[in-house]
Amino acid sequence: MDQSILDNLIVELRRGTQIIAVLSQLSRNQYGYSLLQSLEDKGIQMEAGTLYPLLRRLESQGLLQSEWDTTEARPRKYYSLSKSGREIYQAVIKEWHKLIQEMALIIKED
Repeated sequence: MDQSILDNLIVELRRGTQIIAVLSQLSRNQYGYSLLQSLEDKGIQMEAGTLYPLLRRLESQGLLQSEWDTTEARPRKYYSLSKSGREIYQAVIKEWHKLIQEMALIIKED
């Protein structure tokens, strides 16, 4: 078995779940590093170089809202789901469960 091919396929598979993982953690305000830690605590590894562009894209799509907290020595940008983001997240979760069922049937046939 070619381990590098397997590793690349696993990376591709996980990439498709990153949006769900991020949205799932933003029902409360979080800044980038706290979000990375929250995901890591749940076994999800994500690089900062992946997370921050994803947060900016989700915000530009109206799924996230953000606000700066400048009360600390280091300003932090906090993100949370917008109303639209909560609706989209619920729809994506519904689709995710459907996909899991479909894939389970396909894999079972194998």
